[in-house]
Amino acid sequence: MQALILAAGMGRRLKELTKENTKCMVKVAGVTLIDRMLHQIEKHEVSRVVIVVGYEGQKLIDYISTLDIKIPVTFIENPIYDKTNNIYSLALARNELIQDDTLLFESDLIFEDSVLDALVNDPRENVALVDKYESWMDGTCVRLSDDDSILSFVSGKEFKFSEIGDYYKTVNISKFSKDYCEKYYAPFLDAYEKALKENRFFDEVLKVTTILDVPRVRALRLQGQMWFEINDIQDLDLAETLFTQDPDEMAKLIQGRFGGYWRYPKMLDYNFLVNPYFPPQKMLDEMKANFDTLVAQYPSGMRVNSLLAARNFGIHAENIVVGNGTAELIKSLMSQLHGRTGFVRPTFEEYPNRYNEPESISFIPENKDYSYTADDVMNYFEDKEVSQIVIVNPDNPSGNYIAKKDLLRLIDWTKEKNIGLVIDESFADFADEPNNTLIESEILEPNPHLYVLKSISKTYGVPGLRLGVLASGDMIMIARMKKDVAIWNINSIAEFYMQIEEKYAKDYDAAMATIRAERKRFQDELGKIEGLRVIPSQANYIMVELTYMRPRDLLKTLLFKHQILIKDLSNKTNGGKYIRLAVRNTEDNDKLLAALKEELG
Repeated sequence: MQALILAAGMGRRLKELTKENTKCMVKVAGVTLIDRMLHQIEKHEVSRVVIVVGYEGQKLIDYISTLDIKIPVTFIENPIYDKTNNIYSLALARNELIQDDTLLFESDLIFEDSVLDALVNDPRENVALVDKYESWMDGTCVRLSDDDSILSFVSGKEFKFSEIGDYYKTVNISKFSKDYCEKYYAPFLDAYEKALKENRFFDEVLKVTTILDVPRVRALRLQGQMWFEINDIQDLDLAETLFTQDPDEMAKLIQGRFGGYWRYPKMLDYNFLVNPYFPPQKMLDEMKANFDTLVAQYPSGMRVNSLLAARNFGIHAENIVVGNGTAELIKSLMSQLHGRTGFVRPTFEEYPNRYNEPESISFIPENKDYSYTADDVMNYFEDKEVSQIVIVNPDNPSGNYIAKKDLLRLIDWTKEKNIGLVIDESFADFADEPNNTLIESEILEPNPHLYVLKSISKTYGVPGLRLGVLASGDMIMIARMKKDVAIWNINSIAEFYMQIEEKYAKDYDAAMATIRAERKRFQDELGKIEGLRVIPSQANYIMVELTYMRPRDLLKTLLFKHQILIKDLSNKTNGGKYIRLAVRNTEDNDKLLAALKEELG
C-alpha cells in the first residue's frame, strides 16, 4: 500500500501564515500538519508516499527532507497550482495512483491516530471516510444507505439546513484498491478532467463512479474520532485547542475562550450555568419561524423593551431596565454606586470586579460550606459603615440560599440603616421555595434602596440571546441606567423572545420541577463518589469539595481525557479544593458521574 497526499494549494484563507509557506507547513500545537501526517502514515505498512506539490513546492520538499521519515517520498509538481484545484493535481499523479493500493489524503487535515487506524483496518477495499455533519464543517456532504453506500452527494447549492440530520461530511481521506484505480478511478479522472477542465475537486470524480455499476466505494462512518480541516485562522485556533498534547495548555486555551463552546460539539460544558430543560421545542420552532423577519429588522428601543419586561414581571416600565445580559447591567449599576460596598464571598466576581477595590469590604463565612444567613449578613455589616451591600441569592458558586421571608427582613434592616441593597436573583427560580422573586411592585416601590437583578439567559436557558433585567423602586437610577446603556442594546430575536415568553409559562414551571428533581438525584449520586464532599445547593449548580485531588488536576484530566469542562474554584476560595458543577440533563450528568468515578474511584 502507498499513500498519496495532495499539497499543491495556496491556502489563501490562512493569509499571513501561508504567505511564504504551503498550508501543510502551518503548525498546530507546535507540529506542522505534514510532519504529523507523515509520521502517522509511517506507522502503517506503507511502501512509499507520493506528494503533489505546487505553491512554495521547493520549500515543502526541502522541509520534508529535514524530517525523520524512513519511508521513501516521491514528489510530483503541479506547475499551474494557482489556476487549478485538486482534481488536476490528482490527474498529474494518475500513473502513480495505479501502481498500488492507495491511501489518499488532503494535506490540510489533522486527525487522531485512531482515524487512520480505522481506515486501514477496515476490510473493505474501497472506502471513503465520513463523519456525521456538525456546524463547524464545510464542504462536500453525502447521504448514505444502511449498507454504507453513498446514495448522493450534496453540493453547496443543494445543501438544506433542514436536512442536516441526514448528512455526512466527507473527511477527504480515502482508501482505494489498485484494481479500482486502474479500471475505474483513473479513467474517469482523465475523462472528467478533460471534459470539465482543471478547476474541479477530486471528490466529484468519486461522485461519478458511485452511480456506475462498478465496485462501490463504501463510506466508513467515524465514531467520535477527532479530526479537523484547517481552512482559516479560526480553524487553526480551534485545532490548537483540540490537538494539544499538553493538558495545561488545553485547559488554558479552553477557559480563555469564555464561551462559544458550541464549536466543540463533543465537549460537555459543566462550567457555564444554563437551564437544560427550557425553552421547549415549540417555543424554539416559533422563534425559527420568525427568524427571517427578525434578522432583517431593527429591534425596538429601550422604552418598548422596558414595557415588554414590565409586562412579563408584572411591574411598571419605570421600574425596570433590560440589559444585554446582566453583565451589562452590573457594569452600569456598579459604576453609579458610591461609597463603601459590602460583598459576601466567594461570589460572582463580576460585582466586585466592577467596583473600586479600596472601597470594598468582604464578608467571608467561616465554615467549609461557605453558608450564611440573613442574620449573618446583618451582624457582620452592623458596624462596617457601608453604603450598599451586594447579595447573590442563591449565591454563586456555593448555592447558598436565603429564604424570601429572611430577605424581606434584610430589606427592612438595610432601609432602616440607610444602606443600599443589591440582590441578584438570577438563580432563585431553581430553589425549592415557590414564588420567591423580589420583582414585585409591592416590594420594589416602598424600597427604592433595593436593586434586583435577574439573568434571563441563565434561568430561561437562552444564554445566546444575552438578556437580563434590573428592577428597582429607584426610578431615578432606572432612568439613568436606561440612558447609560445603548438604545438598541438587545437584538430583535431577544426582543421577540420577551414578546412570546408569557405563552410558555406552564412549560417553564414544568422545566423547573424537572431540574429540581434532577439536581437532587445528581447531588445524591455525587455524594456516593469517594473523594467528593457535596455542598447542598438551591441553584442549577453544585459546589463540591475534593478531599484529596487538586481541582486543577481534575479539571485538566476531565477535559483532556473525557472532553468535560468543570469550574475550578481555587482562586475563589483562597486555594481551597473546591469545584463547581452545573446541573445538566440526566444523560449528560451520568456521563460526568462515570468520568468522576473513573478518575476518583
